[in-house]
Amino acid sequence: MERTEIEEIGEFGLIRRLTEGLERRQSSTLVGVGDDAAVLDSGDRKVVISTDMLCEGIHFDLSYMPLKHLGYKAVVVNLSDICAMNALPTQITVSMALSSRFSVEAVDEMYSGILMACEVYGVDLIGGDTTSSQAGLVLSITAIGMAYSDSIVSRSGAKPNDLLVVTGELGGAYMGLQVLEREKEVFKSAPTAQPELKGHEGILERQLKPEARTDVIQEMADLGLKPTAMIDISDGLASEVLHLCTASQCGVKLFEEKIPVHEETYETAREFNLDPTLCALSGGEDYELLFTISQEDYDKVHNHPKLTVIGHITEDANEHTLITRNGLHTPLKAQGWDGIKAARKDKTEEED
Repeated sequence: MERTEIEEIGEFGLIRRLTEGLERRQSSTLVGVGDDAAVLDSGDRKVVISTDMLCEGIHFDLSYMPLKHLGYKAVVVNLSDICAMNALPTQITVSMALSSRFSVEAVDEMYSGILMACEVYGVDLIGGDTTSSQAGLVLSITAIGMAYSDSIVSRSGAKPNDLLVVTGELGGAYMGLQVLEREKEVFKSAPTAQPELKGHEGILERQLKPEARTDVIQEMADLGLKPTAMIDISDGLASEVLHLCTASQCGVKLFEEKIPVHEETYETAREFNLDPTLCALSGGEDYELLFTISQEDYDKVHNHPKLTVIGHITEDANEHTLITRNGLHTPLKAQGWDGIKAARKDKTEEED
């Protein structure tokens, strides 16, 4: 029988292969596989559900990720998916697989971060599961949210001429990761050396302790602003723009000069001889929200301190264009993070 290696098709290719042609057998399933979260019909309000798994050595490195921060981040990345549906999170479940090197006190420390996130975001921890692992730590969190049906937003509603909007600033989490990886390598060769982290506090927090944009969801409701399509930015801006376009069967023009990048991110990228724009486009783990709005709603986002218009939707589904600062039109390509390819790459490097 023919054998295809998983890395040949990648994470998203594998997801498409496994879920293509799925049938919905329950009338209560309103949105299934293919969006940031599933939506179930429970009457006047709809239940929004998302789950995510974090694996040691793939998604996090405990040599520089404190367990408390890991617990907090694991919750936040799931709550972000609920926000991406224009809903607010209400509950979570937590499942974990632990190897014998983790003590009760270590699990307590990680759970303190989980409980802190629950307190910050006002969500309840309502269940989960615990089992053993032969190697490392695996965390799986399911987030649940509630929203009225007329407020839920999927990836597939963008229309030609809609404006493309992003929350916050991008690329910081990726540059925080670069600083941590650099200091890890220094420690390997000089264990007594002190890490050089001064001046990078902002981007380190973006990497180690991100936040879900529940604040923006609430503010958009207050403004009477409902996006036409939305997604959260976990794998890099370019990747998420293309996901949104694919789901909405449309194209996009994205303007480099409009992409919000914090000065600390910009300067650190230059320090590492990296292009700040590329870091924003492909870095990932920002957990900001990317969404589209009709042009009639422009005044609601204009000069808003948390929102930036970075482009617009086009009718041609094959048009994915990045317009550079000097006016060049170049194809927008997704070079974001792929968990399966990352795992295979690490395994290959270990074998070499």
